[in-house]
Amino acid sequence: MSKPRGKNVVFKILKLNEEEAEDELDRLNQPRPSVTVQTIRPNYSIISLSQVTEASLEIWRTLPAAIRQDPSLASFRQEHERLHGPEDDPLPNEDVSADDGEDNNSKEFITIKVTNPDTTVEDGKTTAVVEQCEKNGQNVTTDGEGDEGHETTMGGHHEHGKLFGYIKVGTLLVVWLVFTGFLMSKHEKELIPRQLSVPEGSYRTYILPEPSPGSRIGINLKGAFLSDQHHNNTSTYVSVNLQLLYLPSNNSNMSFFPDHDVKYTENITNVWLVPIPSSLDAIDQMDEMTRKHVFDIGPVNHQKVTSGKAVVRVRMSSNLDGDFPTKFTYDPTPMDTETGVIYAAIVLLGLYVLIIWEIVHRTFAAIIASTLAIGVLAAMNERPSMPKLISWIDVETLLLLFGMMILVAILSETGIFDYLAVYAYQVTNGKVWPLINCLCIFTAILSSFLDNVTTVLLMTPVTIRLCEVMELNPVPVLMSMVIYSNVGGTLTPVGDPPNVIIASNSHIAKNGVNFATFTLHMAIPIFFVMITTYFQLRMKFKNINDLRFSEPQDVQEIRHEIAVWQRAAASLSSYSKDEDLVRETLLKKVNRLSRSLKKKLVTGSVPVESYKATLEEMRRKYPIRSKTLLVKSAITLAFVITFFFLHSAPDIQKLSLGWTALLGALLLLILADREDIESVIARVEWSTLLFFAALFILMEALAELGLIDWIGKQTENVILSVSEESRLAVAILIILWVSAFASAFVDNIPLTTMMVKIAIGLAENEALDLPLQPLVWALALGACLGGNGTLIGASANVVCAGVAEQHGYRFTFIEYFKVGFPVMVGSVIVSTIYLMFAHVVFTWH
Repeated sequence: MSKPRGKNVVFKILKLNEEEAEDELDRLNQPRPSVTVQTIRPNYSIISLSQVTEASLEIWRTLPAAIRQDPSLASFRQEHERLHGPEDDPLPNEDVSADDGEDNNSKEFITIKVTNPDTTVEDGKTTAVVEQCEKNGQNVTTDGEGDEGHETTMGGHHEHGKLFGYIKVGTLLVVWLVFTGFLMSKHEKELIPRQLSVPEGSYRTYILPEPSPGSRIGINLKGAFLSDQHHNNTSTYVSVNLQLLYLPSNNSNMSFFPDHDVKYTENITNVWLVPIPSSLDAIDQMDEMTRKHVFDIGPVNHQKVTSGKAVVRVRMSSNLDGDFPTKFTYDPTPMDTETGVIYAAIVLLGLYVLIIWEIVHRTFAAIIASTLAIGVLAAMNERPSMPKLISWIDVETLLLLFGMMILVAILSETGIFDYLAVYAYQVTNGKVWPLINCLCIFTAILSSFLDNVTTVLLMTPVTIRLCEVMELNPVPVLMSMVIYSNVGGTLTPVGDPPNVIIASNSHIAKNGVNFATFTLHMAIPIFFVMITTYFQLRMKFKNINDLRFSEPQDVQEIRHEIAVWQRAAASLSSYSKDEDLVRETLLKKVNRLSRSLKKKLVTGSVPVESYKATLEEMRRKYPIRSKTLLVKSAITLAFVITFFFLHSAPDIQKLSLGWTALLGALLLLILADREDIESVIARVEWSTLLFFAALFILMEALAELGLIDWIGKQTENVILSVSEESRLAVAILIILWVSAFASAFVDNIPLTTMMVKIAIGLAENEALDLPLQPLVWALALGACLGGNGTLIGASANVVCAGVAEQHGYRFTFIEYFKVGFPVMVGSVIVSTIYLMFAHVVFTWH
């Protein structure tokens, strides 16, 4: 038999008889001279599956079902069925072939030999692909490894020029050297607390054991203290100041030094007044609060101390009718917050530069920024200990995300997301904007009663599947959906984390802010915000083509498939031979798809005409794949959602949101009885969880540097500077707009915690005479709606972007900013108009 001409020869091994082979040749649409058919007897082994070990099969089982079933990985599936049988360890979306039970030793094989390397047989009957070059008797691989000039990049990053790459690596290396040097040269800061009691009618002194390296001395007190905003509401204080105690020239033994003799004492600082409750009963009921103050003794006095002529003594007294206990800590190296704010702003700016211009992945950017912030703290002698760093991470949020990701990963295998997409298509008659409106409104309502992170995790897969069914680009639809999720979460005290912080504050609750009051006051502005958001989105996407792909459907599908296969290959390392075997197989598939895409782009591709699949076809194509698993998932979701609703009633159930999600994930894993736990764990968005952990540490580090307090103080100063008649309007405007813009660029959880204290302090200041509730509504609207401003402004935005990226759809910071920021500004303007009319003009409060 003469060999066909051509550099590459691709063998396709199919389980076909001769009649089926002829049909397959017709389907290939190949010219007859380039295809020959050869019968291979059962005792002629053309493929060896000895490389497919049990370890490599374990790795293969962790891949997504769509990739696992691809003909390129058929050898793994064949070996799996040979070892375990088709019924053992069933895999979703896989149909057992009718001839699986036949004896393969009695079946003949047909070899179809194709000289065109770009032609592939995408058919479920394919069992293996063997590449061979029959030129000069040499065996070479043909799947992309001989393509000159073709390069596949992993991770979906943009290709930058070499110069830019060198600059990027050099800059990041310098940053690494900076924070590594600081962390290596500075010890963790550990302050030793001491229990003291300020006696009634007298004073307590404490001589600092060692001189500070500078003129600044920090004093930390922990006890039943009030905030500074309570100065006008109490007349009871603890007074603290520093004194210089001169050593007598003839006696340097401090144990014999008469420290009560004023002859040897000099007051060197002003008195720090710390407000405390006016009665002992109130002290017993107060929560502990840490108060910090930095004294500056000046360079002259510091010289006296360092020269050994004097020592510094802390003097504390109280006008309370009784002894006042406190925990005292001396800080010899307090941080300069004015310098810290500048460094914090530089770190935050650097984070946004990395994310906005996509210099590195946002998770890596957050890790770099958080580590740099810790390095800055170390440079300023404030390096936190490891337990303190761990305490900065909001484990509750990470537990919620992890548990819901497990639930969604198992739930997706039932086909319910496809089914709901078809149902939405049926309800809206396949019309684009009614479908988007239905999706967004349902998401907003669901976010009002569930945490919006949970809502986004549930709704994102449905949205993506629905867009694929209707041949829409999921990215703009996902942006619209997550915007409505943040808007809907503003409605109730349980919909968004800032609202939880606000409503759970005991002082705010005592002032009449409960679930019903909160929802009532939020309902009116949220109603108008949803209307204006709808019109803004309609104007943004007024051209229906903006909701569709800019490339032909077949080209877009190939790009999407390449992204999915690249992601699967990138998830595997080269640590073992088994992982390397699976990874190389995946990369070969990527190379074949890349060549197919290159050919389409060069030769041109005729766009597939948009068509509306009939409802019957869609129902046949997207059925419920596992009703048993769906029932088990429904039981678990019922448990989780019920306890989510009961979260606002702590007397009924004691579980937090994170614990509820984790227990739900464990329940579903037990009911599903999954042996291939690796495939479920692999579908958790670990990069998203790492991003949140790094972001939590970054924001706490920025708070330690003084950035959050600086924002609060500037806000308070502006409000106090205006006249009394316009003070309420200015307070509402400042709190609303500052919290909105700050929430867009800074995590809204620490920001809300700080702004709550400011709002309460302003309301309790008798000289200002401001009502508390309008300030609370302004803070809730600003902190929640401000999250729509940027991609990392709200937790739901990051989660949605992570899930979309897992499905092969990626939207950048700039893409989201162009849509979300104008919507945020419009929402805050509407909220401003409502608050001005409701609380300034008509004084609803």
